[in-house]
Amino acid sequence: MWKEFVQLRRDRSMLPLIFLMPILQLILFGYVVGSDVRNLKMAVLDYDNTVQSRQIVDTFQSSGYFTIVSRPTNPEQMQEALDGSKAIIAIEIPKGLSDSIRQRRPAQIGVVVDGSDSRTSQVAAGYAQGIVANLSSKFYALPSAKPGAGGATTPFGIDSQVRVLYNPTLRAVNTMVPALLAFILLMSAQNLMSQAIVKERERGTLEQLFVTPIGRTDYLLGKLIPYTLVAAAQVVVAFAVGTLWFRVPFRGTILITFGGLMLLMVAALGLGMLVSLMSKTRQQAQQTSMFLQMPMMMLGGFMFPIEALPRWLYFVTYLIPLRYILVIVRSNFLKGSPFSALWPQFLALAIFAVGIFFFGLSRFHKQLAD
Repeated sequence: MWKEFVQLRRDRSMLPLIFLMPILQLILFGYVVGSDVRNLKMAVLDYDNTVQSRQIVDTFQSSGYFTIVSRPTNPEQMQEALDGSKAIIAIEIPKGLSDSIRQRRPAQIGVVVDGSDSRTSQVAAGYAQGIVANLSSKFYALPSAKPGAGGATTPFGIDSQVRVLYNPTLRAVNTMVPALLAFILLMSAQNLMSQAIVKERERGTLEQLFVTPIGRTDYLLGKLIPYTLVAAAQVVVAFAVGTLWFRVPFRGTILITFGGLMLLMVAALGLGMLVSLMSKTRQQAQQTSMFLQMPMMMLGGFMFPIEALPRWLYFVTYLIPLRYILVIVRSNFLKGSPFSALWPQFLALAIFAVGIFFFGLSRFHKQLAD
């Protein structure tokens, strides 16, 4: 027992991870699970353009749950905002709404929700319906009642007609299967690569390989290519199971989905290479990989909506490649979004993939030179 404690104390890279891991998990779960989903991106299509319609828009924005990011002037522009994931929800205010309110006639506001992320869309639709109900009690309150205070209202009011696009039944598996494709690839490629070099070093076979007639580039290619093929095979199998067994509809193109996943794989291999070079044992590599995967899983939008994060933590998500690939696979899977709508995510993912991979490559050569 004393020997194990002594070995643990001497392992300077494992000891911080042991204590940092529960702290990191507690902070992330505390912020993500304990927070409301706020700052949902909204598009507003206002055909009425009156004082009442502007008041409706201001109420949505001042609620804190929605942030207006787009003001389309026609249904096509509104559809483009939803297709490209620029907006999660859109409201459509019909012409003549103010006349209906003045004449005490029933009115209706259209609410269009992006169903490619079922959890976020359910929350967004619930918020929107609650706001519309409060507006109805305010606009249609009887003269003797206090508007917005639960007073009596007329039999008529403003009704919200919610329409869910891309995933009308809000089936959770339709959202999770595309995300799992990305997360399984990230986890598998990183874990396999993180064990590759440290395993050779631990067994003492790394030096034996370098006395053979192969160079460092040959050695690196020999390590990378098998794991690339294994990861690609895993993606194909997972894609087949998701579409055939779980019957998740695929409305996009294979080239866009697999192109994004291959960029993620390059980034994952680069991360695994860095982990393998930093670790002296396979146990260290495994713990370090878990340490890196936890924030990516929590902050990338895989488990929880990133809109639920505090503002300062929300900006950290821009540094996580998983955030971009989830938009690509979900949008292409369920919406059939073209490359023209997803190019910002592809650009960000390509920068991460190239940057992480070549940084890992530079450390690889330096480590072997040492």
